[in-house]
This record gives sequence, C-alpha cells and structure tokens, in this order.
Amino acid sequence: MTVKQLALPDLVAECVRLGIPGVGLWREPVQEYGIEATAALVRDAGLAVTTLCRGGFFTGDGWEAENRAAIDEAAVLGTDTLVLVSGGLTPACPDLPAARARITEAIGALAPYAGEQGVRLAIEPLHPMYASDRCAVSTLDQALEIAEHFPADQVGVTVDTYHLWWDDRAPAAVARAGAAGRIHSFQLADWTTPLPAGVLNGRGQLGTGAIDLPAWAALVEKAGYTGPVEVELFNDALWARDGVEVLEETLEAFLAV
Repeated sequence: MTVKQLALPDLVAECVRLGIPGVGLWREPVQEYGIEATAALVRDAGLAVTTLCRGGFFTGDGWEAENRAAIDEAAVLGTDTLVLVSGGLTPACPDLPAARARITEAIGALAPYAGEQGVRLAIEPLHPMYASDRCAVSTLDQALEIAEHFPADQVGVTVDTYHLWWDDRAPAAVARAGAAGRIHSFQLADWTTPLPAGVLNGRGQLGTGAIDLPAWAALVEKAGYTGPVEVELFNDALWARDGVEVLEETLEAFLAV
C-alpha cells in the first residue's frame, strides 16, 4: 500500500533489486492481478508474503463468507498472517460493547478454519479516531482481551506504531503480547500534523513525525518478536510521486530508524 502506484510485477521487481525480502499485500490489487498469478509472481522472485490485509469488518453483513475467502487467499499466497480491521458501529452494533462482542464472536467462528489453513488472525487496533466507522478495537489491551479467548497460534495482534504510539499502556501490552506469542505483525508509520482532511491518508514517512520509531522497534524486539517488520504508509503526497523513488526513500528511512 505504501507504493500502490506500482503494478505488482514492478513492485516485486523493485523489491528484488533493492534487497527487500518480503512484501505485505492487500487483497484488492491481488484479486485484480489474480490470486494464483500473484502467488507465482512473488514465489518465483524469491520473496515472502509477510501478511495479507485485510479481513474483518465483522459488524456489518456478509462478514463470514468474505473472511473465509480472505483466509483462503492468504493460504494460496503462502502467508501465515491475515490482518483484521474489525469494523465500527453499525445498526446491528450501535455501541462499542455490542461491536466488540460481535467481533469476538466472529473471530471465534473463523479461528478454527484459519488454523486449519495455516493462517493466523492478527487483530489490529486502530487509533480511536476510527472507532465509529472502521474499528471498535482501539487499544492493544482491547485487542488482547479478544485474542486471549483463542489459541495464540490462531489469533494474535498487529502492533502498528501509527495507531498505538499515543497510548501509555501500550508498552506493557506489547510485553504481554510478546510473552504469550501473540505479536503476529509489526508495522511502522509516522504521525505528522496536521492530519489531512478525512485523516485516513495521514501516515507519514518514517522519521518525519512525532513517533519514536527506534524505541518502538526496541520494545517489540524486547518482547521477543522476530518476524517481519512492515512499513505501511497511506499518504496522498507519496502516492502522487514516482513509486520507485518512494520505495527507495522508504527503504532508506527504514534503515535509518
């Protein structure tokens, strides 16, 4: 998503050229290119698919079929992690407790199937500004309270600096998640102000904002996480630029922090 202006073959080729060993994929471009074709493209290039994004949106209609399809896609792509954006308030779930109860119930219905496919469900808490429309799970503690109903090899969490940096309880929650083997994904993005209108595409390039990214990397490492570290930037200014240039810049920024 950081360089969504690049077609998948170009993205894969540039990752190989730059020595980037893996890529987190989003379902929409994968479906457009073809799931089997994407799996072959990435596999033949020697890259890993670190995660697939996204499943979730459990508070609306049709969530079960859509999420089973996402699990199947993750399995074909060869990734062991499906990231979940759980869904916000809806007529069926008009308040936060109802939404979180539905999210827990839905994950419980999906977790055994995901486990059979070798896919882990990673609940991603989103910043509270998204609680009404995108994700009623706003803190890492809330995500863990849901995940801990299920085996750690089936359900865990995504630690995303953009969404969690403000929460002074998050470091303890990272340690708790790591001790239980529930950190299934770690994503970096910076926080710059003012946020753009709509706030969705305000993720700043690494090192340009308020978040102490090296401290977060050290925190997650101390918690025992040894998996991939992803960079996920939603940023209209970056998307308007040459994708190869942005990818090179992102790699440089990643290495710096």
